Amino acid sequence: MKCGNNMKIITLCGSLKFQKEMMEIAEKMALKGDCVLTPIYPVLNVLKRTEEQLIKLKEEHFKKIELSDAILVVNVNNYIGDSTRLEIEYAKKLKKEILYFTNLSK
Repeated sequence: MKCGNNMKIITLCGSLKFQKEMMEIAEKMALKGDCVLTPIYPVLNVLKRTEEQLIKLKEEHFKKIELSDAILVVNVNNYIGDSTRLEIEYAKKLKKEILYFTNLSK
């Protein structure tokens, strides 16, 4: 799936601890012309998410992977957690291109 003039759709995957880095990467990629889909980050400190809500967020993120041409794994200091590993395996199963931030930054 493409949007715009050959614009690549890329979903960012990575640990929530890298939220700042992921948002910076998303902005840079968008300015280069990519359509970037990001995880939903917790911003409402007073909101306690239920197990059902967490499942919905996970399903929503996997749907973004389905819609994407590729995923970009933001693996700062080569860190990849369990959730991100699941996202990578899902993208592989769907034969999506898998990019790694540490490879792009060299």
